[in-house]
Amino acid sequence: MLRGIGSEKESPPDQQGSDFKAMENLSSGKAKRLATLLSGLVECMFFAGVIFGWASLVFVLKDLNYFKDLCVPFANQTANSTMDEDCRAQDEQFSLIFTIGSFMNNFMTFPTGYIFDRFGTTVARLIAISFYTTGTLLIAFSSEATAMILFPAMSLLSVGGILLILTNMQVGNLFGKHRSTIITLYNGAFDSSSAVFLIIKLLYEQGLKLNAMFLFISACSAWHLARTFFLMPRRHIPYPLPPGYTYGVSCQRKSRSYRTYEEQRCPKSSDEDEMHDSDILHADSILGEEHLTTKVIAGKGDPEAASNSKKPAVISFWSCVCSKLFFWHLVWLSVMQLRHYLFIGTLNPMLELLAGQDTALVSSYTNAFAFTQLCGVLCAPWNGLILDRHKRGQKQEGSSHGVLDSLADLRSCVLSLAITVLQCMAFSICASIPVLPVQYATFILQVLSRSFLYGGNAAFLAVAFPLEHFGKLYGLVMGLSALVALLQYPCFTLIKGPLRGDSFYVNIGFIVLMLLAFVSPLVVYLECKRRQKEEATPHNSGSPALTAGKSGLESSI
Repeated sequence: MLRGIGSEKESPPDQQGSDFKAMENLSSGKAKRLATLLSGLVECMFFAGVIFGWASLVFVLKDLNYFKDLCVPFANQTANSTMDEDCRAQDEQFSLIFTIGSFMNNFMTFPTGYIFDRFGTTVARLIAISFYTTGTLLIAFSSEATAMILFPAMSLLSVGGILLILTNMQVGNLFGKHRSTIITLYNGAFDSSSAVFLIIKLLYEQGLKLNAMFLFISACSAWHLARTFFLMPRRHIPYPLPPGYTYGVSCQRKSRSYRTYEEQRCPKSSDEDEMHDSDILHADSILGEEHLTTKVIAGKGDPEAASNSKKPAVISFWSCVCSKLFFWHLVWLSVMQLRHYLFIGTLNPMLELLAGQDTALVSSYTNAFAFTQLCGVLCAPWNGLILDRHKRGQKQEGSSHGVLDSLADLRSCVLSLAITVLQCMAFSICASIPVLPVQYATFILQVLSRSFLYGGNAAFLAVAFPLEHFGKLYGLVMGLSALVALLQYPCFTLIKGPLRGDSFYVNIGFIVLMLLAFVSPLVVYLECKRRQKEEATPHNSGSPALTAGKSGLESSI
């Protein structure tokens, strides 16, 4: 556009020196992006999703006699009996804490997603850090007498954690063709962070105090603040990236001879540049790099084409929400998420039942479950690789036109969505077998399914809908699925009450319910076929990529 205009006139005499500085700036930019990627991975892996290690923390809280006053002697217990107390009310209280915490983890994603879209990364992360620190401090100063503090503490921990990963997923935009892999990698790290409570459990068994460990986690907020100001943008990371894109407050001075499009305007600070470019690229990202090139070329000789390119049709937020793709994706997420939440929330009492109240055996299986959660960061990128590799294969089969690229992006999700459902069904079948050693297989399938579930959810929303609606759509789908996730508490009450602790029939019901999740990949596949037929029709008007994409999103339920 403006890059080549006047570039020779403004070049200094020493061209070699300017080239060296340009290469130096490029190298430092790559190093900064790598630092952002790795530090974000650490942040997601050790802080974002710790609530899902609840089973390990419950073991510690029971040992510290939290809600112990809810335990009562069995009705038929004699004075000389050594039977344990009936602690079903205590288990229900712990289950309720996890139910509310996991509900807040999802439900509050919509308003926080709106905050992220509207006010940018810095504001969203400062809110996240405030919530997270408050939650860890409440747990640090809690005790047996103030056990009710756990309700707001776990809710704050959940909301803060989901906001951290929401702001981190945009880091995938820095790495182009590996975008889906990085998004799923971060979601896998989110799953693996549940092992933090296992570390707390092991350290507690070695003599460390619970409040001291949570005070240390609170002090780690300094790490989050440093990343917020030095390794994250003030607003958003656009996709695709503009030339010479920079972010963070530490931006070095650049040579005047190496002037990118954004630098030719004026020597602004990196935050101002990023804010301006983010606003521009949000509109252009719908059509991709090919449309940007077409817009420049069309503007040279065709006034009509130029006027059309200046007015790209914008897909509204509500058009996305009312589409079949969004509705059936919501069903896909809600059904499997409810299954996972119920399993995590009932794991401790289930292990106690299968182990015959053997505390040592329950501790051993709890540790095994938590250790498998660490593998989430290793399993989730497999889903991203499926998306990225299948997408490149679809592009090679077609042409280099933008419409086929967009179809390849969407079509690559079909296999990922279907594999995730199959994994969750296998996990549900193993969970329904009341044999203790079989639960090792259940743990492995559960972490594999869960890492595919959340990574695939974020990647699908980033691929199937416009980027400027990602935060709101991600928040809405998580919030609506949270309403469905509330059913875990009635299910838990049903298991502990009429079913007398036997979850077999509930598990069978979930296996049947899982069949609904297969509708989502089928709908995506049919949508891809429909768009391909529309694109093959020669009388399509306007931009083919936009026409196909918009008509698909605006189809009502």
